[in-house]
Amino acid sequence: MELCVNPALVPQRQLFTGASMPAIGIGTFGSDKYGPKEISEAVYGAVRCGYRLIDCAAVYQNEAEIGTSLARLFAEKTVSREDLFITGKVWNDQHRAVEASCRNSLAALGISYFDLYFVHWPFPNYHAPGCDGDSRNPDSKPFSVEEFLDTWRQCEDLVEKGLARHIGMSNMTIPKLEAVLPACRIRPAAIEMELHPAFQQPELFAYVQKRGIAPIGYCPLGSPSRPERDRSEGDIAAMDMPEIREIAARHGIHPALVCLKWAVQRGQTPIPFSVKPAQYRENLRAVTTDPLTEQEMETIRQADRNCRLVKGQVFLWPGAKGWEDLWDLDGTITT
Repeated sequence: MELCVNPALVPQRQLFTGASMPAIGIGTFGSDKYGPKEISEAVYGAVRCGYRLIDCAAVYQNEAEIGTSLARLFAEKTVSREDLFITGKVWNDQHRAVEASCRNSLAALGISYFDLYFVHWPFPNYHAPGCDGDSRNPDSKPFSVEEFLDTWRQCEDLVEKGLARHIGMSNMTIPKLEAVLPACRIRPAAIEMELHPAFQQPELFAYVQKRGIAPIGYCPLGSPSRPERDRSEGDIAAMDMPEIREIAARHGIHPALVCLKWAVQRGQTPIPFSVKPAQYRENLRAVTTDPLTEQEMETIRQADRNCRLVKGQVFLWPGAKGWEDLWDLDGTITT
């Protein structure tokens, strides 16, 4: 595959350390729909196309296959390790063994360090990969500041040992951040959160940006291929929003590309997933050409539907009232 975008043309985000991170990446969560081999081939093709940010996680169960693609890319001298920005995540059942989890992921990927390593969810509530939306683990429990900080201390150790150059948090809320940020010895370089035109999280987005934390947006297209367990009646697909479709028609592009242009211009880093070369090529090209106008950006801002798609109900603990408890919607930490 020929290079479709010069990586030098892709916008960059500067982290608090001064390091740069590409403003768009390739996701590797197959949504229970695509297998490890298909995803690893997509990573291989995407890097050859010009992507330099790869968003990985242990729970996606495809690190070894992605590692094979990385080895191939390095052997072919398409890129060096230093050309890439690779993220990883500790899964919920490994919060007491972060270093071992990190080392296992590094070994599977065939690399010696992560550019950014996340705490995937802020509590150790495990569910089996591929479970249905009604699954519950009786050992699940609410967020604990003490337990989270124990996990974070282990992440800080990763930085000091050279296993991760930056560390981050994911699926957090402002009350949780208020509780833990003052106690961090090494602050998070980035926070992953659900971000798309139908769910813009303006308060959380502004909160992290004000503190020099880079927002990384998952489900940037509204995740049309997300698992059934993450689908609810009343969900709004970002690409079906009339505002998005009208802007797409004006630019002569697919609505998905409007979502990505909006994300990058707004200041977040989207990590769209696709195994189709034509799609991931156009996704990357879209953020380097034909920007949205200020008026179009404002139209999308006003179109926010506050529609969370990934509600996380499989992580609920006994006695929880509903998925809203995971997200502290009353402004306080739910315990």
